[in-house]
Amino acid sequence: MIINIVTDYIPDIVIPNAYFFANYGITKEEIISKSGITQRRRTKAGENTNTMAIEAVKKAFFELPFPLNEIDLIIGATYTPYDTVGTIAHAVQKQFNICNAKCFSIGSSCSSFINVIEIVDCYFANKKASKALIVVSENNSAYNDISDKTSGFLWGDGASAIFISNERCSDDDLEVLDINTTGLGHIGKSTDAVYLRPNDSGIKMPYSKNVFQYACTYMIQETEQILYKNGVPLNQLNYFIPHQANARITDFVAKKLNLQPSQVLTNIELYGNTGSASTPIVLSQNWNKFKQNDTIVISVFGGGYSSGAILLKKL
Repeated sequence: MIINIVTDYIPDIVIPNAYFFANYGITKEEIISKSGITQRRRTKAGENTNTMAIEAVKKAFFELPFPLNEIDLIIGATYTPYDTVGTIAHAVQKQFNICNAKCFSIGSSCSSFINVIEIVDCYFANKKASKALIVVSENNSAYNDISDKTSGFLWGDGASAIFISNERCSDDDLEVLDINTTGLGHIGKSTDAVYLRPNDSGIKMPYSKNVFQYACTYMIQETEQILYKNGVPLNQLNYFIPHQANARITDFVAKKLNLQPSQVLTNIELYGNTGSASTPIVLSQNWNKFKQNDTIVISVFGGGYSSGAILLKKL
């Protein structure tokens, strides 16, 4: 399975830490010490989860090695939908008239991107699809309670489009060597740790310490296991892309894995926590950095709980 192109879309509106001090008395220093975030992005009027996904797809037009109408599988991923009936995947299918594709969306919190990759792999293995489009988009600002001093300053908006085929198409391709996802609804505070209940004042994180503990544990475990399974020594890993939840989580995980700062790819300081879109956005923004035979691990942890990892190789 080959990742051919990854693009990203980031809204223009910048919300600096100073905004939270001016409105809610949370200092810049406090936000940075808790999360590493200096600013985040927010959608403007008329933008939403679907429009961001559509813009991310448009950015691939001049690089795509196959016509859009050859795509036979579209999967969306988000926990901040614009519409809970017509999904993000269907919005993309309609916009680009991709008429011969299976089409649906999933939600597994911030680990959804890895879950979708695994689903595509299953479709390819069963010869039910050969070219897939994944759209991952989070409009956190539409749901966020920015007055919440625990987590209101964490969230940012953004989207990514990922084009995948069952064969190599160009010199820029990444091969998916392995994928793993894990459901963790039975551990810790689980579904109560982070939640988004539209009738209950938006995104909340009442048990942030529990999230921190399990995110660190499972992002390390997922990374070590997928490398060991594929015979890749940790000291031969070139790049590590963690879910952009919190810089303190990233720092802890990187230290335990003995990774150098140059190996760890992040953008949380500028974009905040962009949910399930965070790791594909980082992948997109660093696409030209990867050299032939480089190995890359993406490791995620999502509320609910769930975790996962993907091992990639630059061809």
